[in-house]
Amino acid sequence: MNRSIANHTLTLPGGTRLAYMDSGRGSAGRGPSRTIVLLHGYCGSSAYWEQLLPCMDKNVRMIAPDLRGHGNSSAPKADKYRIEDFAEDIAQLLDMLDPGPVLLLGHSLGGYITLAFAGHYPDRLEGFGLIHSTALPDSEEAKGNRDKAAAAIKERGMEPFVDGLVPKLFAPVHQASMAEAVQRVKEIGYGTDPGGAAASALGMKERPGRINVLEETALPVLIVAGSEDGIVPPEKAFLVERPSIARHVLEGSGHMGMIEEPQELAAIIRQFMNEPGNS
Repeated sequence: MNRSIANHTLTLPGGTRLAYMDSGRGSAGRGPSRTIVLLHGYCGSSAYWEQLLPCMDKNVRMIAPDLRGHGNSSAPKADKYRIEDFAEDIAQLLDMLDPGPVLLLGHSLGGYITLAFAGHYPDRLEGFGLIHSTALPDSEEAKGNRDKAAAAIKERGMEPFVDGLVPKLFAPVHQASMAEAVQRVKEIGYGTDPGGAAASALGMKERPGRINVLEETALPVLIVAGSEDGIVPPEKAFLVERPSIARHVLEGSGHMGMIEEPQELAAIIRQFMNEPGNS
């Protein structure tokens, strides 16, 4: 079973090999193609988006990288992957692909990276969004859990960790009704490099809060939460209320809206892109 849908690979200036899915330019004759970049969550890959992609406008270029240490990308040797390291990887990828300003959407860990990117490289974006993610830093309890996760992965490998993690990502009712999807997400997680997974956990532990990015950005922002998300509930997602921030709840979804409700999530993204001032 393919644990990534990446169809291209580039080596970044720092030596990291980044695999990514690129749908290519939009249909000829319909004007310039806009580009969406999708960043997956922890222990995921570009395959997290495989059900969402067919629901999107074919004239939009879709780019979905495997983050360092995940999917088919390489795992640089380091004790910790800072969120800024991930953001720099994406900046270098976009330097090489040169798509122009993009809409950057990040799921969970990908959302932390999106916020860092928006803070450092706002001129590279036409907007950004958090999908089941938060601008809050880890609580002290969550920091302790990151340490435990890194230690468990180093000691026992990916499979036991992923088997314990993945069911919690889905709404309770979907854990049984979407058993095949749960297993698919586990298979994707098994492909994560253990060293990369541990380094990513420790990087998430030390990330700063970035509510200021939401408060200060001049860019349009999309925030999507799942009503049944036990990882990032809506109250941790919807932290700032501004006219430029669109907020949506996926009713009945857990932490995996791109898999639990792909058509509804795609409709929300299309609506956001077509709102006055965002197109």
